[in-house]
Amino acid sequence: MGDIPSSSNFFSPLTLFLPQTATLRPYLNAVRATLQAALCLENFSSQVVERHNKPEVEVRSSKELLLQPVIISRNDKEKVLIEGSINSVRVSIAVKQADEIEKILCHKFMRFMMMRAENFFILRRKPVEGYDINVQAQAGGLRHPFHGRDRQGDQ
Repeated sequence: MGDIPSSSNFFSPLTLFLPQTATLRPYLNAVRATLQAALCLENFSSQVVERHNKPEVEVRSSKELLLQPVIISRNDKEKVLIEGSINSVRVSIAVKQADEIEKILCHKFMRFMMMRAENFFILRRKPVEGYDINVQAQAGGLRHPFHGRDRQGDQ
C-alpha cells in the first residue's frame, strides 16, 4: 500500500486485499483520479419540474448537465464505467470472471448484495447491461439511516 498515494482513501481498503501487480496499480490510480473529478457534485434542482431534485445521470432531462461517460478498462472483462452529471455519479463495475466457478460466485454475491440494496444507500438493484455492480451517488442524497436527516441534522 506504500506505492499508492495517500491523497484519497477511497480505495485504501480495496488495495489491502488486491495484489499490487504492474497492471493493477495504474488501473486503480486511473479509476481513483476519474472518480475524484466526477465526484465534484453540487445540489441542482430540476430544470423541468420545480422543486424536484432528481439525479440527472438517471433522468437525463438536460444534455448540458451530463458529462461524457468514461470507461476505464484493464482488459475486456475488467472495466469501470463512470457516468457523471452536475448532481450525481453512477459507477458501473465489471468483475473478471475467468471460469464457471468465478461466474457462479460473482452471481451469488451480487444477488446477495442486490437483495440488501436499500441498506447500502448507494447500491442500485439492477446493474447496467454488461456490468456486475452499480452504485450511484447524489449530491445531498445520503441521509442518516435512522432519522431521515442529513449528516448535519438538517431536514
